[in-house]
Amino acid sequence: MEKQHSPAKALEVFRVFLKLGVTSFGGPIAHLGYFRTEAVQRRRWLEDQQYADLVALCQFLPGPASSQVGFGIGLYRAGLRGAIAAFLGFTLPSAVLMALFAYGASLFSGPVGQGLLQGLKIVAVAVVAQAVLGMAKSLTPDAQRASIAVAAAAAVLLIGGTFGQVLAIAAGAAAGFFLLKNSASQRSLGLNFPVSRRFGMWCLAAFVLLLCGLPLLAASTGWADLQLFDAFFRSGSLVFGGGHVVLPLLQSAVVEPGWVTDQQFLAGYGAAQAVPGPLFTFAAYLGTLSTSGSGGILGAAIALAGIFLPGFLLLLGVLPFWNLLGTRPAAQAAMGGASAAVVGILAAALYDPVFTSAVTGAEEFALALLCFVLLASWKLPPWIVVVVGALGGVVVAIAS
Repeated sequence: MEKQHSPAKALEVFRVFLKLGVTSFGGPIAHLGYFRTEAVQRRRWLEDQQYADLVALCQFLPGPASSQVGFGIGLYRAGLRGAIAAFLGFTLPSAVLMALFAYGASLFSGPVGQGLLQGLKIVAVAVVAQAVLGMAKSLTPDAQRASIAVAAAAAVLLIGGTFGQVLAIAAGAAAGFFLLKNSASQRSLGLNFPVSRRFGMWCLAAFVLLLCGLPLLAASTGWADLQLFDAFFRSGSLVFGGGHVVLPLLQSAVVEPGWVTDQQFLAGYGAAQAVPGPLFTFAAYLGTLSTSGSGGILGAAIALAGIFLPGFLLLLGVLPFWNLLGTRPAAQAAMGGASAAVVGILAAALYDPVFTSAVTGAEEFALALLCFVLLASWKLPPWIVVVVGALGGVVVAIAS
């Protein structure tokens, strides 16, 4: 690693991401909107173009994309301490809630609870809409990049899934390479992360060693906690895009061997929709209940470490080479196209699943508009808008 940043900056990162961990409802796409509001708009830790480059890179890598973006923001702001602080702040609130649910706490049941969940989904509509508009202003300022964004949105909506997202970014990068080479407005901003190439190589080597060696070590030792860590490490290593994509892998990892029942798995999945922060904290619930290993709080910690670690190792391993690539004009043109594609991907997600799952009638649409105006025009902090949206969802549920 390069020189460390001050502990005060890491503490600042922790406070910001702890707030995000408590208020960021709506899934990975909404999280990107919340991150942009705090890190780009409010605190100016990085520019929109830099943020979009980071999002594009994380979409290409296996692991929890939104958590990787948060990890990267913390790394950029305050070094490795900041990266760890961002991860802990963003992850702990939902991890604790999921572990408590595993112990039998019933969350968000009944009509009021369902209305609360619906209100939180509506807040996500406003957050993502604001992010799309803000990023479009800076990342699609001309006809070429606006066209790339529209094409990316169409690809994601028509093809669907993680494949559609990765294809859209790759096609956007290729289009940028050809269309933006001679653009007078081509940016020269880069992402200079405090990660050396040597440290990056060590992280990539550690990822490969763990991915290949853990199954052999777990089988030879029969150590149940190591088997649990291996199962979650493999799940985190093989999923692109994060979020709901990891669920089939987790079900195969813990239900098929009988560590968690199918009924427990589905109940935990439902609870995961009701908490803020990354969906990958579902692992805390599964680790708590697992009959393989220690279970309880230790099992939750093992499962969380296993599922998040591979994505972070890959990000740290790739970043030094991404830094070097970003200094070349041709690469900058490709990144400009990829950044425009990110805008299109967010726009597509704004429609499906964010809008289609949250806005089911005139009342929900009116509440979404109110939340958007509070964010975009009144410039209220996102946590206040979360409260307004949640209470509004309860009112709508009771009235209907």
